[in-house]
Amino acid sequence: MARVGVFLLLISHLIIRVAFQLPSVVPDLIIFNLIAFLAAYVAWKSPGLNDRIARLAITFAIFLWAIGSTFSTSNSFYDFQISERFIDVTYIAFYPLMIIGIIRALAVTKKVTALELLDTAIIALGTSSVISSLLLRPAQLRFDGQSYEVFLSILYPIGDLVLVATCLSLIILQHRSLRGLCLFMGISIFAITDLFFLLLSATTGYEFAALTDDGWLLGLVLIANALYLHGGETEIPKLHINIWATTFALVISSSILAFGAFRPNYFPAFVLIISFMTISLAFLRMALALRDAKMVSEDREHARTDELTGLPNRRRFIAELELLRRRTGTLLLLDLDGFKAVNDNYGHEVGDQLLKQITLRFNRVLPNDVLIARLGGDEFGVVVYGKRNIGSDVALALRATCTYPFTLSVGDVKVGVSIGSVTTEGPTTTKEDLLKRADAAMYEAKRNGTGYVQS
Repeated sequence: MARVGVFLLLISHLIIRVAFQLPSVVPDLIIFNLIAFLAAYVAWKSPGLNDRIARLAITFAIFLWAIGSTFSTSNSFYDFQISERFIDVTYIAFYPLMIIGIIRALAVTKKVTALELLDTAIIALGTSSVISSLLLRPAQLRFDGQSYEVFLSILYPIGDLVLVATCLSLIILQHRSLRGLCLFMGISIFAITDLFFLLLSATTGYEFAALTDDGWLLGLVLIANALYLHGGETEIPKLHINIWATTFALVISSSILAFGAFRPNYFPAFVLIISFMTISLAFLRMALALRDAKMVSEDREHARTDELTGLPNRRRFIAELELLRRRTGTLLLLDLDGFKAVNDNYGHEVGDQLLKQITLRFNRVLPNDVLIARLGGDEFGVVVYGKRNIGSDVALALRATCTYPFTLSVGDVKVGVSIGSVTTEGPTTTKEDLLKRADAAMYEAKRNGTGYVQS
């Protein structure tokens, strides 16, 4: 009922404005601000499935704006005056609350990464600097008066532009939806009305209770009703739009700063400040992206590396077999002889010491282009590219490393190694078949005591 009622009340107010052009208390103080409060109520009563922070932020943003509007309108009708500073505070609070609400309301997932937030901020600020340089410069806003008034003259247009840019950037970065479209329409209408009001106030003069004032109300009503619409039913495919958008924002902001250096008085100072902030955030994003890339690279490396020995693990080895089966080379499977007895007699800690020393010896005799991996327990795999005799030489070198004892914390320990070998000559088999044949050859070498069998 409230959603329908707020639209009917807005239409009624528009009709009254057209019929009675002179300001009066009922339409311009009571009905006008009642619509704003009702819009806050509509946002508050939006479905519980919404993000709680989004609902609260948007509700209180509209509510505070309605309070400021009520007091400001009251000052136009009555001698008792509410402090303009207090009214300004309520209007100013609208912007950060609305930005938080928009970000949470348009988030596809509740977990938003630091890079996504930076992308949103960069695109929002970059877009704001472009719009500011194109629209606010020709408007020739006059920043006369006390420092506080100058600050507000700068803050309001920037707040409006950041709201529009934030909403647009979130739609670009995350998804298109009915909610996004409705929010963008509401924010845009509100911002256009606000910028038009600021332009009139700085030039020809603003007339109280103008018909265009209802643009504020229409914007707030659309924002509140957006929370009732679906938020993520149509997601944009991952086309790295954010990379292009942030790059464009960075280039534009750099161009504005460069032009401002050649023409110092052309752009207002706050346009240059926004551009500088955009570039600063872009460098911060670059640093975070490099850090994340390094972490991803390390995670991938850890996922393909044996933690104990530092050798490639089974996953990395299986991936290499896909290359081996299409080329000429040799697959060696190694199994230690006597390792189980060391583990049983001295414990796993000593067994780990032995595996580390064996790894060091294996690495010393292997050429740089040979891959050795720990496949699990005391089993190793080796991939050697080249003719059969190269694989045989590598196998014999690996066996030779185990001909003398290993010095461990419990004393000298002697173990051997059994090796099964399979040679490939082009894409004639599968990696599963290669492993099966090499495994059979290895167990044959262990059974007959020769230590090395070629399949």
